[in-house]
Amino acid sequence: MNGARGSPSAASFLFRGQAVHALFLTVLLPVAWGLAAPALGDGHWLGLADTTWFWIAVGEPVVHQLYVWIAWRAQLRWETFSGLFGRADFAVYGLVFYILLALRPAVIAAVSAADTGSLALSRGVASDLAVLVLLPSLYTAWSVQRYFGLARAAGGDHFRRRYREMPLVTRGAFAWTPNAMYTFGFLGLWAIALFARSHAGLVAALFQHAYIWVHYVCTEQPDMARLYGEPAAPRG
Repeated sequence: MNGARGSPSAASFLFRGQAVHALFLTVLLPVAWGLAAPALGDGHWLGLADTTWFWIAVGEPVVHQLYVWIAWRAQLRWETFSGLFGRADFAVYGLVFYILLALRPAVIAAVSAADTGSLALSRGVASDLAVLVLLPSLYTAWSVQRYFGLARAAGGDHFRRRYREMPLVTRGAFAWTPNAMYTFGFLGLWAIALFARSHAGLVAALFQHAYIWVHYVCTEQPDMARLYGEPAAPRG
């Protein structure tokens, strides 16, 4: 079965860690709304209210991470993508994955455009902070492309043995931390909101950054333990 370890029941494997995932989500959503609500209600972009854009910016990563959870577990347990798409299994999975990934900064930009100027920072300070957080994010993106690989970053080890046999990356941003993608990569979302001086955009970016760590703890770590054995090492 595609190199997966052990043989737990289908339900226990599929839902492993997801009760905690649901708990974190029920906490993060109202916290995000409580932080963003004071800045919302009077802005629009492309005909949609800033409140609508905020919920899109919060809801899109939920859809993305639920997709990854179900896709990864279904492939590991039943080889679902391989059964449906054959040798194109990873290509089909990756197409949806990267569309959803690309939408993350797009929706942050949208809510920031609808809520421009609401952040209580001067333009100069906000721009300086944006550059400060953007630089490690860009360096991490370069490091992923140069040393880690986009396919591996998308979860290639759930589909192909060769990715599971690759050594741990320790160059570029990965020399700072083995989980550079989540630690530094998501700072680019902060930069978008800071350049726009958007309070709601910044809250949405913080939500996305916090929520990717929920994915790491509740979905990725259990999968890594199954694929590689204990203790599970970060993928990136």
